Amino acid sequence: MTTPWPPRRTGRSPLAPRVAAPREPVDPARIGRRVVRRRAKGVDAVTVAAALEDARFDARQNARHEDLADDVRGPAELAEWERIDQLLAAAPPGTVYDPDTDDVVQAELAAEAAAAAAREAELREAARIAARADELQALRELGTLEQAEPREGDEAARDELTRRAGAYVQADVDAWLARALAAHRGHYADPAAREAAAGLLPQPVLAHAALLSALARLVPAAAPGELALAARLATAEPEATADLAALLNAATEPAGTDGGPA
Repeated sequence: MTTPWPPRRTGRSPLAPRVAAPREPVDPARIGRRVVRRRAKGVDAVTVAAALEDARFDARQNARHEDLADDVRGPAELAEWERIDQLLAAAPPGTVYDPDTDDVVQAELAAEAAAAAAREAELREAARIAARADELQALRELGTLEQAEPREGDEAARDELTRRAGAYVQADVDAWLARALAAHRGHYADPAAREAAAGLLPQPVLAHAALLSALARLVPAAAPGELALAARLATAEPEATADLAALLNAATEPAGTDGGPA
């Protein structure tokens, strides 16, 4: 006897783990540059030149050791001493190094801040998608998914549910989205959202929605159960289903028009 998939649930399934903030990867070269800048802060050109000579000496010594061949911090420190040495050489006599007025340093800090903000935004979006996927999962287990209004971003929540199920297609969620798309429910009332859905939903869902829309015009009194074949057709032959929907739309197009339904 085989076990049906997905397996029957005897109780509320646990929610997926929340998204954890990833640790920022260690960058030895950046660490090296920061060390140099801390050491160079407040010192003049003479002191920097001496530190540069020490860094060059260390680089020559390290070149003799094969185990240091892949070292990136040492070369980064040397390059930073050379850059600061050139910076002070071009400055008025007596100038001391200040990373707060170093354009290169400030540009790096700005780029790092922007990258950190982008990572934080990605984490917030991932958390929002996970929370919405939890909500849809709860609704489907309660049997009330069909009454829910789709929201912006539900396509990503659908993908999250599919990921959690090990790429198993969420047929009930797909059917819910297809019916909502065909009926222009929720955020799909906005034509821009329907247009965007073409790049966010898989072809079977889009074909299902297109066929439902065409059948609604052709047989407006059809009961939901009578339209169940649309999902089966779209799953088995999405391209042929889309072609059928286009053919039905053309057959029901009022005389004198040249476009399909919005």
